[in-house]
Amino acid sequence: MIKQILYEVGVEELPARFIDDAQTELYEKTKKWLRDSRISFEEVTTFSTPRRLAVIISNVSKSQKTISEEVRGPALKIAKNEAGEWTKAAIGFTKGQGLSTDDIYLKKEKDVEYIFVEKTIEGQPTKEILPEFEKIISSLHFKQTMRWGDLSYKFARPIRWLVALADQEIIPFEIANVVTGRKTRGHRFLGKQIELSNASEYEQALEENYCIPNPKKREEMIVRQLKELEDENKFNIIIDPELLIEVRNLVEYPTAFYGSYEDHFLSLPSEVLITSMKEHQRYFPVVNEEKELLPHFVSVRNGDDQALENVAAGNEKVLRARLSDGEFFYEEDQKNSIDFYLEKMETVVYQEKIGTLAEKVNKVTAIAKEIGHLLEVDHDTAEKIQRAAAISKFDLMTDMVNEFPELQGVMGEKYALILGEDKAVAEAVKEHYLPAQANGKLPKSIISTVVSIADKLDTVISSISVGLTPSGSQDPYGLRRQALGVLRIVEEKEWDIRVEELLAIVENIYQIEDETLIEKIKNFFRQRVQYLFTQSGLEQDIVKSVTNKNLGNLAYAHNKAVVLSHKRNDKAFKPVQEALVRILNLKTKDAKSEIDEKLFETESEKALFEKYQEVKKSFRVNNIELKAEDAFDNLTDLTDFITAFFDNNMVMTEDIKVRENRLCLVESIATMIKEYADLTVIEWNQSFN
Repeated sequence: MIKQILYEVGVEELPARFIDDAQTELYEKTKKWLRDSRISFEEVTTFSTPRRLAVIISNVSKSQKTISEEVRGPALKIAKNEAGEWTKAAIGFTKGQGLSTDDIYLKKEKDVEYIFVEKTIEGQPTKEILPEFEKIISSLHFKQTMRWGDLSYKFARPIRWLVALADQEIIPFEIANVVTGRKTRGHRFLGKQIELSNASEYEQALEENYCIPNPKKREEMIVRQLKELEDENKFNIIIDPELLIEVRNLVEYPTAFYGSYEDHFLSLPSEVLITSMKEHQRYFPVVNEEKELLPHFVSVRNGDDQALENVAAGNEKVLRARLSDGEFFYEEDQKNSIDFYLEKMETVVYQEKIGTLAEKVNKVTAIAKEIGHLLEVDHDTAEKIQRAAAISKFDLMTDMVNEFPELQGVMGEKYALILGEDKAVAEAVKEHYLPAQANGKLPKSIISTVVSIADKLDTVISSISVGLTPSGSQDPYGLRRQALGVLRIVEEKEWDIRVEELLAIVENIYQIEDETLIEKIKNFFRQRVQYLFTQSGLEQDIVKSVTNKNLGNLAYAHNKAVVLSHKRNDKAFKPVQEALVRILNLKTKDAKSEIDEKLFETESEKALFEKYQEVKKSFRVNNIELKAEDAFDNLTDLTDFITAFFDNNMVMTEDIKVRENRLCLVESIATMIKEYADLTVIEWNQSFN
């Protein structure tokens, strides 16, 4: 048994945002590679710092598992000739497997007889397989890669060293002209080059050289040091989880310290101070018991605690400069009116194929107005929606947002209030950007919500209309996220409006008449609806059944999907499913337009027609009132009548008039069922095996 195998890739500084994903990918791919290679192991442990990605595999078998594998050859009619002799095809097949025709046996698959052999695959020594790990390293995916020197090889950052050890033996391979060895490196300044005699020395040797390769340990060290600073200085540190992860991925040996800035900077909006500290300097803000900002910050050094006062002083100087800029921008921005900033937007290109920022805002304002009409908001709310939409982007022209883009919307609200705007309007300027992430919080007020939807619809539809539809993983304008934002808002607010109505508003304003483009836009939103519903735990085929034709009212569509999802797992529902799907499968476009009761020949078709007339009235009411369970119960009431109809009538009878009349009845019922969902796309059988 090999006790430990170590692979380490040493690089120039990796961006912090790359590290966690790369470490997770390394872990998953290592385990898969071991399983696929038939190599037994006990544990896989991964490590990461800004300068390395590493993996240790513990208690590894000395050789691959030997396995037996059944291999199918050609069909018997090809493998044997008329004289009953093996053909060249059979002989070549067995020879290719290292066997002979004596090893052939026969098996049938789908009524065709094939020749088979059982092949034994001997396990190779593990050490012969280990150099193949080079492929795992080279397959790691990064959002951005680079070349260096005259190499064509790509990686996130230049590879500077490689360690590959099976216990004490070097595993030989080469990547980008770097050959594997046993030498790793500690902290860039505090550590030294380390020559490992055995893979088991790895973690301890690095820690002795001021490098903590386990990111969880670094995180624990940071949190512990922050708590110590809190206790010593009687203040509270805002520990943002995302910032904590980023900081741990910026350092190899963390040491926390705190610094201060002048009290007068506290007159700036807290968002400006926090953004300057967190987003630009990766500092943790400090507050008192009342959650009010104090003129201090906490940072984490990549090194030990020597000369920390000098480090703190240097960081204070940098922060002071940033805050001074913020203070200047804050004062200067307030000297201008909102109209001044709106006028500036006329010269700023939003997107070269779409137009200026001012033109976008005008479109958003027009869309917001129509959405307000659709929702039947009162006059005062309608006016506030219009004003909020019209000034929604003005702060993008301010010096503060130009310097701190993260503050878009935030400064818009603050400046709007300072410049005399209504509180609800100012709030909408900030909240119309929500949700900022796929699962982020939604805007609260009706004003904020309408402007948010208008802005997002405009962005998505205008972009698609000029050919900027996302493809694959590429979505530079965030159109998928914007569309999801619209859909989440509409569903969670439970607005009684159809998605198609919203899309039509924008299409009319943009004068989009191309049916192909209109369908493309609808399909883009359909895909987002299907993603949204499946993320909530609904099965994909169920979701398609309620979204394949129209998207309609999203809350209702979701509730219908929930009803169907429950039904598919209810064995007692099978007769209902079979009856309704049978109707849908017989649906034809050739059916006559009206049912003629005089052409009914049997009691069962008369009974089905009468029941359909009764159910149709109830179904329409429940469908209008968005009662998903009740509407489906209406359809369920048809089950016995549909079954009796098919048991006692030949729909495709030779009498043309009778046939067409029966098809018309089927068509009418099918149309009502499809108004609820297309049950034919659901894989019902999987629940009734």
